Amino acid sequence: MNSRQDALALLTEYTKSPSLINHALSVEACMLWYARFFAEQRGANTNPLLWGNTGLLHDFDYEMYPDPVAPDGHPFKGNTILAELGWPEEMRTAIMGHAHYTHTPRASLLAKTLFAVDELSGLITASVLVRPDRSIHNLEVKSVLKKFKDKAFARGCNREEIRLGSEEIEIPLEQHIANCIDAMKPLSLELFGV
Repeated sequence: MNSRQDALALLTEYTKSPSLINHALSVEACMLWYARFFAEQRGANTNPLLWGNTGLLHDFDYEMYPDPVAPDGHPFKGNTILAELGWPEEMRTAIMGHAHYTHTPRASLLAKTLFAVDELSGLITASVLVRPDRSIHNLEVKSVLKKFKDKAFARGCNREEIRLGSEEIEIPLEQHIANCIDAMKPLSLELFGV
């Protein structure tokens, strides 16, 4: 198994945008939170290193290969790179599955969780960034739900994918939002500067 340092090195080799790196860190945090949760609450056999690295690398190729229509666009190109470097197939399948347009089934809990946290972590980030205090520590679920219902807010966050992801991991949307907020709180200083 590759280390977190290996994943970070690959991420920063391909991704220079601070916002995309922060997104990767947010998704990693949510994946690690759910790896613990599913192990404790459902007895799932989760590997935190695999789950965290999957979160870190799910979009590592996006900045260089953003065209999803091209056969060498995101995440197809990233999948090829990860395969060539020997990253686990379970990770690569999950990463392919987080992009609806690849038509890759999300059969594993890893894949379903990555899909569930990807768009939601973006919506939570956007919700924090418009707050006067830019603090996630007092962000309430109802505030994120209000932003969720406002289609003009953070248009890039796919609400249907957030809803579907919550259903796939069998966690009610409100609880899923609370879980992801809790997962991202320890990164407050790094992500939001407070």
